[in-house]
Amino acid sequence: MRVLIVNAGSSSLKLCLLGDGDEPLAARELAAPRALIDQAQLRTTLDDGLGDADVVGHRIVHGGERFREAVCIDEDVEAALRELADLAPLHQAKSLAALDAVSAALPDLPAVACFDTAFHATLPPAAATYALPAAWRERFGIRRYGFHGLSHAWVARRAPALLSRPPAGLRVVSCHLGAGASLCAIADGRSIDTTMGFTPLEGIVMATRSGSVDPGLLLWLLERCAMSARELADALEHESGLLGLAGTADMREVLARAGGDDDVAQLALDVYVHRLRAGIAAMAAALGSVDALVFTGGVGERSAAVRELAVDGLQFMGLAIDTQRNSAAAGDADVSRSGAPAKTLVVAAREDLEIARQVRAVLGAGSVEIEAGD
Repeated sequence: MRVLIVNAGSSSLKLCLLGDGDEPLAARELAAPRALIDQAQLRTTLDDGLGDADVVGHRIVHGGERFREAVCIDEDVEAALRELADLAPLHQAKSLAALDAVSAALPDLPAVACFDTAFHATLPPAAATYALPAAWRERFGIRRYGFHGLSHAWVARRAPALLSRPPAGLRVVSCHLGAGASLCAIADGRSIDTTMGFTPLEGIVMATRSGSVDPGLLLWLLERCAMSARELADALEHESGLLGLAGTADMREVLARAGGDDDVAQLALDVYVHRLRAGIAAMAAALGSVDALVFTGGVGERSAAVRELAVDGLQFMGLAIDTQRNSAAAGDADVSRSGAPAKTLVVAAREDLEIARQVRAVLGAGSVEIEAGD
């Protein structure tokens, strides 16, 4: 079964065709500013090898409380996805625009929705519930949903293979660090806690998103500074995080400037690492201990410095990094110091493979086995 993976990002549409054995057959990235997709360009791209698929797998950011696993898309499902747009207006619209565009270009192919929230459907009530009035929670469906679930689900499958251990009994803290960033506590292959909540704004510091801030501060800004809700939302989403702290959203630039005695960049790095360490420790507390800490995502995979800075404050958890292994890491790697009680791993983010697995499971086509050497 050849699976066309459709992943709508903030300003682009990523397309990847995987073969029967999950081998990449073709990949393209199209510009899609403000979720506007050029239908003619998409059609040309699909005709250039990408359309030779048996099924389409769509990454959908939000599944709400209804969609707790991947599902075949029909009229009822599509209508439900549109109703969920209010829960993630900045992200769901992009996913739905991609669904519309690809469905129009490939109307005869079955399509499967794979959700970033679904992996966190296993959060226990204590982790999923906000201490807010019951009437709010019941009326508006307010709870902690969590995001980056496709990435964390891949880590949940890949880490046991790298460690040659079954998922059962394994306690993993997964760190998806990219433009968006979230952590996940994984026990027995299931999510039991995560840092993002009702929206992707909660949690650790990100490239342009603030992460968690005092809600009283936001109320103060609304009441005292004549700031509109729209202005506040834009600032929290697009002008905060590393950008707000250092004037750049690029971690590489922050690290370079901090290394050159730039106090502003150093503060940004210190805040980022402080929140990251605290989040990792919180996830470990939810697990009761940790067997493996896994870094994934653009920053998690490529920044040896961020990995080392994060783990440097977590020796009390049995974590320690080998500097040479860490610097040389490429792709999936064990960067643990010899003898460290808990492992530190780098895992390449492969949401595409996780989507393909879920698509095949929904259609009853079976999944490709993951082995340590893959």
